Amino acid sequence: MDKTDLPAFTPAFLDVLNGVETPAVVVDAGRLAANVARMAELARAHGVRLRPHAKTHKSLAVANLQGKAGATGLTVAKTSEAELFLGVGPRSVTIAHPLVDPAKIGRIVRAAQTNGADLRLIADSDAGIDAIASVAGALGAIVPVYLKVDVGLHRCGVDPSSETAMVLARRIASRPGLRFAGILSHAGHAYRLPDPQGLPRLVASERETMSALAERLRAGGLDVPDVSVGCTPTVIRNDGFEGITEIRPGNYVYMDRIQVGLGVASLGEVALWVAATVVSVNDRYAIIDAGSKVLSSDRGPHGSTHLEGYGLAWPTDRPDDAPMAIVSLSEEHGFIDHRGRPPRVGSRMALLPNHACAVVNLARDTIVVSDAGGAAETWPVDGRGLVR
Repeated sequence: MDKTDLPAFTPAFLDVLNGVETPAVVVDAGRLAANVARMAELARAHGVRLRPHAKTHKSLAVANLQGKAGATGLTVAKTSEAELFLGVGPRSVTIAHPLVDPAKIGRIVRAAQTNGADLRLIADSDAGIDAIASVAGALGAIVPVYLKVDVGLHRCGVDPSSETAMVLARRIASRPGLRFAGILSHAGHAYRLPDPQGLPRLVASERETMSALAERLRAGGLDVPDVSVGCTPTVIRNDGFEGITEIRPGNYVYMDRIQVGLGVASLGEVALWVAATVVSVNDRYAIIDAGSKVLSSDRGPHGSTHLEGYGLAWPTDRPDDAPMAIVSLSEEHGFIDHRGRPPRVGSRMALLPNHACAVVNLARDTIVVSDAGGAAETWPVDGRGLVR
């Protein structure tokens, strides 16, 4: 990382970093708006629908920005997040997490009915399909359900080459109360690539796998309305979306160190930073007031192998310096290896976290949002802690 790739903080943003009580999550409103607009334009240019994943921001305000830019709905991870957004936000939400608990399914289906909203669920097992169908029948609902497909992460989803994929898709399509919505994938294994140069091959593999499965299902007599993929780096590094109808990136609104490391974002596009104060200095480390309860101990989603440490740090009074590495964390303290360039006690540091999504969920109930003029607003993190 050299002078051509620095945070490029404006004086107004530095004033906000220096003025907030630390530790604090601080967002550059201009960069946030630019990131939202850039992804919306990418979707329009390729003729795919944009359904962003809200687990990154957990914010009604950010969801509103995405909707105004053209998003057709939201993706969430948990039922409690879905309840939040269905109640006051977008009227179309996909829960991209397989639900098997009838109580959870019932609660969220009733929430969708009450709000006149479009709720979409996923399944990758007989048990999941049966649970959704049972609740739909009891509540007189028609629930769109995607078949979750494993394209290489090996977390959830069916093997796209297996007969099980056809069997489960037909089962969804045939069950009263369910509507087969299509197929859905998440190429999260992009985050643990040992070499970011392998990203284009992974992107092509996901597209080809999903398109081939969709054609196989159609040849078997099934209508496949949607082919949905999602992951910020794979969406940004696409080489076309032939056969794809929908994209579900999440991290793009804020970006973070892992996106910079994968080459899909520059430091100048990172909107979310953490302001911290140096509370002690020794011959090796500068100690800051942000530890694992702020930054998390996350090396990036799915154990990103090309990241070392827990983030990068710049002194706000020397923002053009080379970054310092955050090498260790305790709960309330971070250890910055200052390499003979110790910042002074009491000075401020701008931290680039590894993984913005985790930081937002750990934040206080609000984030600080700075506009171009340096005016700072407090935005609620409406869905913080909603993990059911």
